[in-house]
Parts: sequence; structure tokens; C-alpha cells
Amino acid sequence: MYEYEIYRSTSAELIRRADAEREIGRARRARRAARRSGRQDPEGKVRQGDRSRFAPAA
Repeated sequence: MYEYEIYRSTSAELIRRADAEREIGRARRARRAARRSGRQDPEGKVRQGDRSRFAPAA
């Protein structure tokens, strides 16, 4: 019986941690979406005038 109580306690703690991680992920996605919606161009800026340069190395 004691092992079962430890199992239930551990299981409940893992579920709480998973819920907290999901909430953090949701908050991050919401912040990113808010930042993106505030921009004029969702694709970002591309430099037009400087075509003579090589592509940056990875």
C-alpha cells in the first residue's frame, strides 16, 4: 500500500510539471505571435541594394 501511495504522489507531481511546461509553451507562443502581429511585414526585411556580397557561411 505504501508503494502505491508513493506512485500516486509521483504521478501527480509529474502531471503538474507537464501542465506547467505546457503553460510556459503557450505563453511563449502567445508572446511570439504578439511580436509578429506588431510588425509591418511578417516575412521580415530583406536587403535589396547589396547583391554583390556572398551568402554568409553557416
